[in-house]
Amino acid sequence: MELGFHVPNFEIDGGNTAIAGELARVGAAAESSGATWLSFMDHFFQIEPVGLPAEAHMLEGYTTLGFLAAHTSTIELGLLVTGVTYRHPGLLAKIVTTLDVLSGGRAALGIGAAWYEREHQGLGVPFPPVAERFERLEETLRICGQMWDPENNGPFEGQHYRLAETLCSPQPVHRPRVLIGGGGERKTLRLVARYGDACNLFGSSPEEVEHKLDVLRRHCDDVGRDYDEIRKTVLVHDPRPDEGDEFVRAMAPFAKLGVHTAIVMPPGGAPAAWIDRVAPVVPKLAELS
Repeated sequence: MELGFHVPNFEIDGGNTAIAGELARVGAAAESSGATWLSFMDHFFQIEPVGLPAEAHMLEGYTTLGFLAAHTSTIELGLLVTGVTYRHPGLLAKIVTTLDVLSGGRAALGIGAAWYEREHQGLGVPFPPVAERFERLEETLRICGQMWDPENNGPFEGQHYRLAETLCSPQPVHRPRVLIGGGGERKTLRLVARYGDACNLFGSSPEEVEHKLDVLRRHCDDVGRDYDEIRKTVLVHDPRPDEGDEFVRAMAPFAKLGVHTAIVMPPGGAPAAWIDRVAPVVPKLAELS
């Protein structure tokens, strides 16, 4: 099992002027630890599940990843996850392509149907009903796939999006991994089976993750997809730096289910130092299977 870091909290010791330097240290610490994934949230406002008010610091996701691309060299970079409503899909594909080219082939597209209505209303971004958001998500996945096909620069005609050309030059160094976030059994996991290279689930319990993966397997069977092609990741309870062995034991049941990556969230304040303290779990997780 691999370890990933997901940074949701930009309340950094020292205030606004300290954020850039601390995030550069986060990138260095994550790579030094041996982790394989580094992500940020994609929101306009901070979200309550993090335990902070909407007014707390929140950076624009892809600008942040571009900054980290210049301060890292090996780790995969993505957002967990982009809301489909935030950017036109043609622009989104171009943004992720740019990140991939400038990072030397390390970009991932993490994407989901979006849910945070307040930030949409706050900034005047349309927030259609959930059924339409999933329709847009599927069309966006198709558009990104077409834009990353160098043999297909033709039009795209969908219900919600119409592109006269899907020209994307330069092409990515490596086609970005498409990670679809969420555990919705009727829609989200069906989209994972059809379009995803990876999924991300909440690691609430091994039993719940096992159930979701069984649903994903059935969707894969329905569409003729090899279930084992899909990389499974879980967002899990954060280890305390002094409880690494306990964390590894807690992750063992997830590893037995075929989960490839456990993703943990550093706190605010001094996240790079927290990552340094957690780093000893990485080789221990690698022994799990």
